[in-house]
Amino acid sequence: MNYRHAFHAGNFADVMKHIVLTRLIEYLKLKPAAFRVIDTHAGIGRYDFTSDEAKRSPEWQEGIQRLFNKGLPEKAAELIQPYVEAVRSENKGNALRAYPGSPLLARKLFRPQDRLSALELHPKDAEALKAVFAGDIQARVTELDGWLALGAYVPPKERRGLVLVDPPFEEVGEFTRLVEGLAIAHRKWATGIYALWYPLKEPREVNAFVTELKRTGIPKMLRAELTIAAPAVPTRLYGSGMIVVNPPFTLEAELNTILPALAKLLGEGRGGHRVEWIRGEG
Repeated sequence: MNYRHAFHAGNFADVMKHIVLTRLIEYLKLKPAAFRVIDTHAGIGRYDFTSDEAKRSPEWQEGIQRLFNKGLPEKAAELIQPYVEAVRSENKGNALRAYPGSPLLARKLFRPQDRLSALELHPKDAEALKAVFAGDIQARVTELDGWLALGAYVPPKERRGLVLVDPPFEEVGEFTRLVEGLAIAHRKWATGIYALWYPLKEPREVNAFVTELKRTGIPKMLRAELTIAAPAVPTRLYGSGMIVVNPPFTLEAELNTILPALAKLLGEGRGGHRVEWIRGEG
C-alpha cells in the first residue's frame, strides 16, 4: 500500500487512530502507578504541513483541519479534548502548521512517572525522532525494526501500559505480521493493552485478517473502524481500523459516541463506523 506517513499526517486515519490512542492513555492515567507506551513504528514525531510532502498530498485539510474548523457534538467533543489540546500545543493561534505523530502525542499526555519507548527502523527518520526528544528523560528512541520490539520489549518494567503497532503497510504481508506479532507479544505480556492500526482498502484482505485474529484465541479484542466512503474499484483507502486488545471497559461506549460523529464530519454523509468484539472474555 506504501503508506509513507509524511504524505498522510493529520488525515482522517490519523485523527481516528490518535483519538483512540489518547483515550487509552487517559484511561491508564486514572491509576497513579507509572505506565509505558511502546510505539513500534514511531516515524519522525512531528510533521510539518508546510513541507513538500504535505503540500503534494494535503490530506490533513480533510482530516484535522476539518475537525478544528467544525468540531464535534458536545459529548464527543469532551471525549476528544485531550487530543485536540495536544495538537493545538504544536500550533499558534488558529493556523495549523504542524501535527504531532503518535510518539509525540503520547508524550504530551504523560505524567512525570510515565515513559515512552519509540522504535523507528529508517535511519533518517530515527535521527529526526531523536532530535524531537533530545534531552527528554521520559522518552527513549531506538533505531530498530519495530516488529522485533513485540518480542524484545514486552513486558515493560512498569508492567502497565500499551503497545501501539502502526506499520506503514509498505510491504506485502503486513496483516499477517500484525497477527503474528500480536501473538508473540501476548504470550509474553497477556495483560498489556495492544492497539493495532490497519488500513481499510480491500475488504477481503481485512476480513481474512480478522479471521486470523480470531484463530489466535486471544480474548478481549475490540474492533473499531471509521469509513469515509464505500469500497471502490480500483481499490483506494476508504477507512481506518483499530484492533484493541484488553481495552478499558469504557472504550466501547466512548467509541460509539465518537466514531459516528467523526464519520458524519469527515465522511460528509458517506461515512460509517463499526465497533464490535472479535472475541470477548474468552
